[in-house]
Amino acid sequence: MSWIDIDQKHIWHPYTQEHTAGPNIPIERAKGSWLYASDGKKYLDAVSSWWVTAHGHCHPHITKRVSNQLAELEHCIFAGFTHPRAAEVTERVLSRLPKHQHAFFSDNGSTSVEVALKMAFQYWHNKGQEKTKIIAIDGAYHGDTFGAMSVSGRSSFTEPFKSMLFDVEFIPFPGDGTEKEAIAAYHAIASTGDVAGIIYEPMVQGASGMRVMSQECLTEIITDAQSKGIITIADEVFTGFGRTGKFFASDHLVHPDIACLSKALTGGTMALGLTTCMPYIYESFLSKDPLKAFFHGHSYTGNPIACAAACASLDLFDKKETWDAISAIEYKHSEFIASISSHRQVRKARCLGTIAALDIQSGDTGYFNPVRERLYPWFLQRGVLLRPLGNTIYIVPPYCITEEELHMVYALINEFLETL
Repeated sequence: MSWIDIDQKHIWHPYTQEHTAGPNIPIERAKGSWLYASDGKKYLDAVSSWWVTAHGHCHPHITKRVSNQLAELEHCIFAGFTHPRAAEVTERVLSRLPKHQHAFFSDNGSTSVEVALKMAFQYWHNKGQEKTKIIAIDGAYHGDTFGAMSVSGRSSFTEPFKSMLFDVEFIPFPGDGTEKEAIAAYHAIASTGDVAGIIYEPMVQGASGMRVMSQECLTEIITDAQSKGIITIADEVFTGFGRTGKFFASDHLVHPDIACLSKALTGGTMALGLTTCMPYIYESFLSKDPLKAFFHGHSYTGNPIACAAACASLDLFDKKETWDAISAIEYKHSEFIASISSHRQVRKARCLGTIAALDIQSGDTGYFNPVRERLYPWFLQRGVLLRPLGNTIYIVPPYCITEEELHMVYALINEFLETL
């Protein structure tokens, strides 16, 4: 059997109804903004392969650092041991979150959220207080492990597991005209005094349709939570590392007590999660009582190769050229969004940093909106990977994308709108 036949017969792919899905596109190599298939076709990766590939595919600097690390130290147990690359990535990330002084390694975005939630719950337990209420925001997506699902918006994806998820207090989305309702709902819950923490995607909810929040409203909620001792958890898995035009989306707001990081942390090269926190969180786990330790870990915690990829990605974020590229994408997005906003088939267009999105006038919103079944293959047939969220088309490109490549995407979106 060919490797493509093996895939079709044996591999179970994510977010896919395997009974009705067609064959998967066989990608053999990638470079820059492009994915190259075995049949000779190529695809412009306009979504950074699920928002991870920040600097482009197979970036030579990241490739070199990973290769060097592989020849030096590929892995070692992280309980009772450490290594230089873990120290380097920790120091460099914490320098961007000056109030945070400690970092815990895991494997991906969902596990970084699990770590954050366990930190928050055990913080109160170690302090002798059983606070188990978490506030989250309607429409949130924080991952697919059980804790992350619990604090994500209830949906068709979570329905089979609803009896197993812990209770969460959801407040309305703080934007799109519901700011007052969100603040009122937050205050009603926060005033009860039994809230352990609040988790939020700073500035932008990604998976629910690239919804942009009110900066003022979210800042007010975070500030008040911190004044009440409620632990604030920023899920920066998608929004971190330049996506919103700043290093972290929390730079638009108030820095949280705990931050969850992954995706572009390694430039999309390796799986790595990081959960950072302020000193008071860490200090609550310090005790002569061994049961107050943080009993959490993964086999690949702090993997040296993944850390080397993260260090290489951070090298690139230290370069002016990277931020010039981010600014250029932001400017081009704003021009495109302004040009498309009044189109008869566009319900709402918006952009923030390198994120651009528009909703198509097509009845009900939501992931299963049937217009997606037209959108996705239409763009693939024309050599562009856009993976719509229901009736929402979004662009989250790698920072190496050229002006010509961006205009190719914009032109195809305009062309598609004219087919409706």
